[in-house]
Amino acid sequence: MSGFLSFLEKAFPGQFQINAPMARYTTFRVGGPADILVSPNTQDEVCTLLQAIAAEQVPCTILGNGSNVLVLDKGIRGVVLKLGNALNDLMIQGTHVTVEAGVLLSRLATAAADAGLTGLEFASGIPGSLGGAILMNAGAYGGEIGNLVRTVTVVDLKGQVRTLNREQMGFRYRHSVVMETGDTILAATLELAPDDPAAIHDRIRELTQKRITKQPLNFPSAGSTFKRPPGYFAAALIDQAGLRGYRVGDAQVSEKHTGFVVNRGHATATQILQLMDDVKEKVHAISGVWLEPEVRILGEK
Repeated sequence: MSGFLSFLEKAFPGQFQINAPMARYTTFRVGGPADILVSPNTQDEVCTLLQAIAAEQVPCTILGNGSNVLVLDKGIRGVVLKLGNALNDLMIQGTHVTVEAGVLLSRLATAAADAGLTGLEFASGIPGSLGGAILMNAGAYGGEIGNLVRTVTVVDLKGQVRTLNREQMGFRYRHSVVMETGDTILAATLELAPDDPAAIHDRIRELTQKRITKQPLNFPSAGSTFKRPPGYFAAALIDQAGLRGYRVGDAQVSEKHTGFVVNRGHATATQILQLMDDVKEKVHAISGVWLEPEVRILGEK
């Protein structure tokens, strides 16, 4: 690791941290330290960094805006490559939007609306970046990002870049092929449809009001905690099991929306995991349905 640190000092001065507290970089506000956290600024820097990581055989974890992850209490070994707040270019040509992986979905949806392009309204309130959204085919209110994708540019663990089309991405519910390959998403081109900008902004405001009314935005969380089981809704199953407000320490099933697990202030990842396990067991006992986590669990217990 010392050789890798020397490389970082030369190639990425001021762009990396040792023992970086991951609670600072995730919306759950929990998690132990990452051995090294690096924030590349460009696609070329991402490729250079991945090549060095492969050469040194250092474990690598990719992190976007940290909005759909739970980092465990012992933290993350090796390198966390953080793309959120970088790779921020966005270009609109006709109905095509070419956007880098670090662009926040809220910014992307607003830029599309300003340009009179519809299709991204559902994403306006998702607190993540484009790369993470494409990785897990994020969706809300009947929309999914994968349906809008034309091409995705990825880089593999050896730093080799290639472009995949929508079919090659293998999108399905909360899944893409990148979850299997371990590639890093650099950018994507989305295909939208023309519409009146005022009407698009009206729809965004309506969805924003729905979120404010229905979701526990006043507490740290990772968004929807569990995937939607076929034929069911996770929140309804959790409610039917009598788990609204259920707590393990400061981890709680939201009283406002049972599909969310929230951090009431000082929760640990261990408490959140225990709560999730309790929810899965109790829901299965009542309904016979096993819930699967939607949040990505990273690091060491």
